[in-house]
Amino acid sequence: MRRTLGSWIFIIIVLLLDIYIFQVIKMLTQSLQPRLRLGIHITYWFFSAAMIIFLMLMPYQHIENWPKSLRSYTFAIIIGLFLAKLLASVIFLVDDLRRVLQWTGGKLFYSLAGEEYKGITISRSVFLSWLGIGLGSLLFGSLVWGFRNKYRYKIQNLDLAYENLPSAFKGIKVIQISDIHSGSFMDKESVMHGVNMIMAQKPDLILFTGDLVNDRAIEMKDYMDVFNQLNAPMGVYSTLGNHDYGDYYYGSDPEGDRAKEKIANLQSLKEVHGKLGWRLLMDEHVVLEKEGQQIALIGVQNISGKGRFHSYGDLKKAYLGAEKYPFKILMSHDPSHWDKEVRESYADIDLVLSGHTHGMQFGVEIPGIKWSPVQYMYKQWHGLYESGAQRLYVNPGFGFIGYPGRVGVMPEITVFRLV
Repeated sequence: MRRTLGSWIFIIIVLLLDIYIFQVIKMLTQSLQPRLRLGIHITYWFFSAAMIIFLMLMPYQHIENWPKSLRSYTFAIIIGLFLAKLLASVIFLVDDLRRVLQWTGGKLFYSLAGEEYKGITISRSVFLSWLGIGLGSLLFGSLVWGFRNKYRYKIQNLDLAYENLPSAFKGIKVIQISDIHSGSFMDKESVMHGVNMIMAQKPDLILFTGDLVNDRAIEMKDYMDVFNQLNAPMGVYSTLGNHDYGDYYYGSDPEGDRAKEKIANLQSLKEVHGKLGWRLLMDEHVVLEKEGQQIALIGVQNISGKGRFHSYGDLKKAYLGAEKYPFKILMSHDPSHWDKEVRESYADIDLVLSGHTHGMQFGVEIPGIKWSPVQYMYKQWHGLYESGAQRLYVNPGFGFIGYPGRVGVMPEITVFRLV
């Protein structure tokens, strides 16, 4: 396997970060006993060099054959270390900019005063140096701690009141789950526990809003007997998400060598939904009936308001015929679809259910503070949003992808009670 230019650039950046941070470590350890100082320096470069060597040899290690858990945790630790060092370096850079400005200002004003400014240096701030080390360590530590949270499912209860909801449907319990990403799972028993938590809520209706797999239908093989346990009196309905189409594995070229494999994979995934007992909605709507009253449930394929994601769905087609029903729920995987089309053109859709963002699996959600880096990409990224009479709920996902953990934003089972 040939190494790409991008991978070489990444390795060079990692090396430069290591050298930059080591200058700070040397300064912070200069007052220590020589043997202790040497031990810290050797330890730092042992782990730094090991990471760089691993990155350089990675194309030759057949990582795709590694056990899934080893592969996931290895990459998570590497990326975690890189992000921690990057964060620390930003703090150090602020300090270095302060030193440059202070030195430049001193030299300028000394010259104006007719005095010499030679041999004078501005020392690095010990406070900012420790702050950088501390924040970097805190970030890395939180990412490692987050490994234990990937199956820590949270029940989120919400009462939603609608005047136009038919009386027969008042009080029904609707559960939303999203972004299962079965290809990332490593603990079947823990996933089964999450499914049992869903069924313990005794839902009337279960809605899944896309990304059943990471890339391929085969990822569901070991979890069919887990998710087929989901059932509800009014049914289990599902839609597709951006990962379900296989674009990231097979490519997006409709005429490429792997195009037929991609089409076959998508067909297999549709069959998986059927075998689970789920009704997959492909740009269509169904009528839910109770005591002679009816509402519409609309489901579209992935539609994104972000250019980097493919849009496959057709809301106009799915909506056709649903306009006559007094209450409408739309399942649409990507929350950016709400601003792109739903709010402006389909104002009578009462509730939109989305997923996709995962809350980036990293953030802070405490009373008065709700933050995640993903909010700089998605205006609506987790929770309930309102525009006039319309509501959007973004579920942060049942599963995980990439980083095998969660920090602050837990995997969620959302329970709506329509009142």
